Amino acid sequence: MEAEKALMQKIAKILDESGASNAAHIRKLKDLSTLRSAASSSLFFSAFSKTLIPLFAFPRRTYSAERTVRFIATFASKCDSTTAFLEEFFRFLLNAATAANRTARFRACQMISEIIMRLPDDAEVSNELWDEVIECMKLRVGDKVPLVRALAVRALARFANDSENSDILDLFLEALPLEHNAEVRKMIVLSLPPSNATSVAIFDHTLDVSEVVRKAAYYVLANKFPLQSLSIKVRTIILQRGLADRSAAVTKECLKLLKDEWLVKCCNRDPIELLKYLDVETYELVGESVMEALLKAGAVQLEDDQSIRQFIVSTSNEIEESGHCIPRIQLMEAEVALYWKTVCRNLQMKAQERGSDAAATMGTEAAVYAAEASDNNDLLERVLPAMVSDYVELVKAHLDAGSNYCFASRQLLLLGAMLDFSDATNRKVASGFVQELLRKPIEYEVDEDGNKVVMGDGVNLGGDREWADAVSGLARKVHAAAGEFEEVLLGVVEELAQPCRERTADFLHWMHCLSVTGLLLENGKSFRWMQGKSIEPDELLQSLLLPGAKHVHLDVQRVATRCLGLFGLLERKPSVELVKQLRFCFIKGPSSISIVACEALIDIGMWHGPQEVDRAMGLKLSSLLHENKLTFSPVNLCDMNEDWNVELLDLLYAGLNVNDWIKSVDMDENASVQAILGEGFAKILLLSENYPSIPASLHPLFLSKLIILYFSNETKELQRLKQCLSVFFEHYPSLSANHKKCISKSFMPVMRSMWPGINTSAGGSPFMVSNMCKLAVQASRFMLQMMQAPLYEKETKKQNENQNNELPEVLDGFSEPSLDFECGEEGLAIRIAAEVVSFHAKKTTAQKSYVSALCRVLVLLHFRLSEQGAIKLMRRLLNRVAEAAFAEHEVVKELKRMAERLKAIDREPDQELSQEQANCILGKILPSHK
Repeated sequence: MEAEKALMQKIAKILDESGASNAAHIRKLKDLSTLRSAASSSLFFSAFSKTLIPLFAFPRRTYSAERTVRFIATFASKCDSTTAFLEEFFRFLLNAATAANRTARFRACQMISEIIMRLPDDAEVSNELWDEVIECMKLRVGDKVPLVRALAVRALARFANDSENSDILDLFLEALPLEHNAEVRKMIVLSLPPSNATSVAIFDHTLDVSEVVRKAAYYVLANKFPLQSLSIKVRTIILQRGLADRSAAVTKECLKLLKDEWLVKCCNRDPIELLKYLDVETYELVGESVMEALLKAGAVQLEDDQSIRQFIVSTSNEIEESGHCIPRIQLMEAEVALYWKTVCRNLQMKAQERGSDAAATMGTEAAVYAAEASDNNDLLERVLPAMVSDYVELVKAHLDAGSNYCFASRQLLLLGAMLDFSDATNRKVASGFVQELLRKPIEYEVDEDGNKVVMGDGVNLGGDREWADAVSGLARKVHAAAGEFEEVLLGVVEELAQPCRERTADFLHWMHCLSVTGLLLENGKSFRWMQGKSIEPDELLQSLLLPGAKHVHLDVQRVATRCLGLFGLLERKPSVELVKQLRFCFIKGPSSISIVACEALIDIGMWHGPQEVDRAMGLKLSSLLHENKLTFSPVNLCDMNEDWNVELLDLLYAGLNVNDWIKSVDMDENASVQAILGEGFAKILLLSENYPSIPASLHPLFLSKLIILYFSNETKELQRLKQCLSVFFEHYPSLSANHKKCISKSFMPVMRSMWPGINTSAGGSPFMVSNMCKLAVQASRFMLQMMQAPLYEKETKKQNENQNNELPEVLDGFSEPSLDFECGEEGLAIRIAAEVVSFHAKKTTAQKSYVSALCRVLVLLHFRLSEQGAIKLMRRLLNRVAEAAFAEHEVVKELKRMAERLKAIDREPDQELSQEQANCILGKILPSHK
């Protein structure tokens, strides 16, 4: 015992010195090895294990303790350690890993994981011991302490690659989606070996809520999964998520994967080769973001011989009649075209930024910025084609090459905005090219039945929104003078419209003409620049747009209806014929036409105001009646007659209730009438200050309908609407107290709509009641979260200042309600209580569920100390609320607890509220109360 005690003192001294600094570890390892050699194995292990016991009771993770643990693990894993000592020490740690004390389990798992990580591959450890270690660590993966779970995962990571231990990998994959602690999830992700099974799990956690887990996922993808092992879709999603991540650390890790692993190691520093792995024709935006990230990081360097000019070679052997050389064009692949577009755009942007910096500074700094701007402009000029004619021939060659080079053609077309068209000759050449693009017939295919089928979306010029934007961008650049853009496009429209006027054009020509017209209306600034040109605006409406909207071919109707909406935005006041036609298309048209007409009506109504649209229909409305409008007039769209004496807002609101539109829309389409209307009403609510002509009294009805749509099973397929509303609900409650008031007023209409037959004697079926009950509970909790969302910091700060400086006025023990009382939780609580009290003792199944759900929401609401009148009124109402919910014992208990909380914050609990005072409060919340 004396020898063991002396040896323990020597070991303790070595461990203390090892905890002081990592630099002493090598020397102290030799000292400890000397002690082990000088003593018997049993004596040394007994003294060594007893010396470690205080460390197993030390819960803090100090630097000295961590250094000591690493020193012990290094000593145990040294190659010259005897197998007997290592196995005995492992069993000592395994006993501690199952201890009841959490600190002991933590230290044991920490040492086991450190030893396993340091053991060489040829370490002689028996299979039986490894089995014991693995089984123990598998149990600790389910430990209640997160740090113990993380260390157990780390200890098992080395065995996860072994095919004999496939159960470890299965354990990781099962634990990962159920794990709540971010550090444990991070450790599991880092421990997963590369395989088809693990790639999905790692890929999914690039969207983890914790940035440390997302960063770990990108680290594993970079180091364990070569670029070629991932599918194109996975590659693009990985980059799309990572480069746009809200965390700078995650973005940096994704950029490291992109630059150091994929670009340098897999693509030999060739960005074009990298783009080939991303299928830029399908994932164009991802390709652009990748190039922008690489250019910003300085990972793309232009060589002196690299430029777009290398694809244009002039040969003296081929000469036109004018005497100019005909350039020989080398066609670009899609990746090459995207590469040069982003490079040129980057050079132009840097030149403009440096030019702005030079203009904003003075002296030497300004000279440096100006020099950098000049260098970028010189480099851009060297890269772009030398002449506009060469550029035109380059784009034409790609257009003539067919559909395989359509993507490259569009990328090159976008380069036109960077060229100089100040020279009259260059502008003439470019103008002829622009008109050639506008006159290019629409492309089509012939199906098996001999019918012509339009290629593309059938709406935009060239059948593609991006192509139409590229053409309009080039046209605006070439014809930059005021009114010149409108004049050129009107000339083309007048030429194309002639066969349409004469009724000799087929549907393809109609669609081509209307697509150019749409390009003009969408990019034209005003009808002022169209007056006195080859075709007047009114003539355009009467001879082209309205006849097109009545065309027998549905695709022509769709394009013409879109043009009508654009035309209405340019009018000073909406014309009668236009509004009538749009309303007709919305009500009577098929689904595809109704969608476009719906968009047009919403845009025109928000731009001109719904009253102007109604006046165009000849509806004379009382302004006073309109301002106090509290509900929508009932409208049956299925039985609408030709009179249509219905206001625009009533018409659009009625469109939300037509379920046939949902069923008639193809599942692949993102748009629907419900989605368009929902987005429009959400915009009206979100930007209500910009639409004063829309009565604020209708806002609660809009909000109620949006919440009902969001939780309705009938609209579950409308993913676009769901996404739009999720963003809307996130921002809307934080705007102002008026919006909170709208939420509070919308609560009861939403709840009433969620139950069948709550106001009738007949309740719904048990299944229907159960289903609607679940939806209503979700909706009520969601609305409660919206009620409790804080306002913007500035407004919240202002309110806090007001609360500190202005105490509520108290007269005869009664506190007047505050200004925001109606839109606060107190107002909502009183509304709910009044709704519950309105039901009699005998209730249907649906009514019982309804009352129960309302009470469960009621007990979650909070009252401010300053609202003494509301507190007293609520205490008075709770007795009758409890009577209405007497059958629900748990609910009654919660109501009693709420009553106790209210009594505790009542400054004068024994003083009751008079009926006059109660009516004063109820009158502010329930205008119909008498």
